Amino acid sequence: MKKKKKMQAYFSKGELMVLIPYAIAFYVFIIRRSLQISHDHFSKLYGLRPGWLFSPQSLNDVSDAQWRNFRSNLPILTVVFTLFAVLTNAFRTFFNLKARGMSILWLFISFIYLFYLHGACVIFILSIASLNFLLVKSFARTNYFPFLLWIFNIFFLIFNRVYEGYSFSIFGQHWAYLDNFRGTFRWHICFNFVILRMISFGYDYHWAQQGSHFNHEKHVQRCHVCKSGKLCYQIQQERNISENYTFAMYLCYLVYAPLYISGPIISFNAFASQLEVPHNNYLRRDVLWYGLRWIFSLLLMELMTHIFYYNAFAISGMWKLLSPLDVFIVGYGVLNFMWLKFFLIWRYFRLWSLICGIEAPENMPRCVNNCHNLETFWKNWHASFNKWLVRYMYIPLGGSQKKLYNIWAIFTFVAVWHDLEWKLLSWAWLTCLFFIPEMVVKSAADSFQAESAFGGFLVRELRAFAGSITITCLMIANLVGYVIGPSGVNWLMSQFLTREGLPVLGGMFLTFYVGTKLMFQISDAKQRKQ
Repeated sequence: MKKKKKMQAYFSKGELMVLIPYAIAFYVFIIRRSLQISHDHFSKLYGLRPGWLFSPQSLNDVSDAQWRNFRSNLPILTVVFTLFAVLTNAFRTFFNLKARGMSILWLFISFIYLFYLHGACVIFILSIASLNFLLVKSFARTNYFPFLLWIFNIFFLIFNRVYEGYSFSIFGQHWAYLDNFRGTFRWHICFNFVILRMISFGYDYHWAQQGSHFNHEKHVQRCHVCKSGKLCYQIQQERNISENYTFAMYLCYLVYAPLYISGPIISFNAFASQLEVPHNNYLRRDVLWYGLRWIFSLLLMELMTHIFYYNAFAISGMWKLLSPLDVFIVGYGVLNFMWLKFFLIWRYFRLWSLICGIEAPENMPRCVNNCHNLETFWKNWHASFNKWLVRYMYIPLGGSQKKLYNIWAIFTFVAVWHDLEWKLLSWAWLTCLFFIPEMVVKSAADSFQAESAFGGFLVRELRAFAGSITITCLMIANLVGYVIGPSGVNWLMSQFLTREGLPVLGGMFLTFYVGTKLMFQISDAKQRKQ
């Protein structure tokens, strides 16, 4: 056994001596080529604006509308949330407010925020939320309640988009004047998150009526967070909060200002329990360090958008004029840009929620470049949404026993939840197709036990090969969903299945194979440390 471990350690060190130089060479090449194509094509790209780094002549890629809006509103958001945090923490401390008092305070603050964002359209939010509350309270004890809850919320999810948030004039011309007071932000975009919260409240209340089957002692024995003396998210959302299923608490949960616009998503039970007793998992110095890391990441994004114009290539359609190698570089760059964009947006709002006493799940706990299979990727990309989907869709639909079937329902819902677009449905169904071989391979690997060192080596190599294929499929699915659309698939295939494209495809597989092996090394190092 000792001899086997020695051989594995020796092989691991030798492997690293090959993998690390390759990874360094890869990123040096990617950076140089990215700089070159950005410099050569910047005059033809849309969404470039004068920058502030390096020189007055520098340009900044703000072609992504979501990032541009967040970035431009960052100063006012910071001022507003600073005032909210000071006010709520002062009231909680001086008046010793618990869940009921804090819910009233946050309702008052959040509705001021909502009236600025949506103006008179707050009426739509309140009306739909009130109907949902009545539905929950009236039918939560019935067996067919989940069906009613889903029908109600999917109906409004679709119709809100189809009618673009509705016009007051459809209810009569004497209401038409309210269309002049629709605020600064489209309410039906934010309402997608409100729908997730309405479903969460409905299910949590429904399960509370049936009695909890959660084994607290067994969970604490297995959970490393609970063993450390902290409260994990699972414990928070399984707490008994029967006295907090009130209309005021429900509304407070739906419109809680720090998480209202983009999350992260938190279950009703976890929210209400922390409104009663604020989180204790983050000390003040931890929150400060979290904020400093966010500022560093923001500067990294600014550097990236000033020198690499990945998203502008996608928005401008210029990728069609590039070589297969440059298309790969732009696609890889767009994926990294998207990850960093969402990382910054979600961590910003989570930071303010932490300061205000509510710990929401981390949305991007792992870097996009450290995910070698689809399951790991989706557990770490919009992770709070993943937790929501597991709790309110995956498990009720049958869990792992029916995984092959329920992923289709889940990813279709995810696509519709994002927007009513064919390219998003194409992305969802492509992802489901790519999941099937991964599940088959994983099942076969779990049933196979390597008895020799060579057997272990062979399994590891096959896993690395499978990882390279998965990463390629993941890139294709995201390119279809967010860059080229379904109509661009034929063009993409025609470019890569050529004399010029095939070597690039081979290089992609080799690079992702090396990347997967490096991920294995990182995982092994973490296990040794633990």
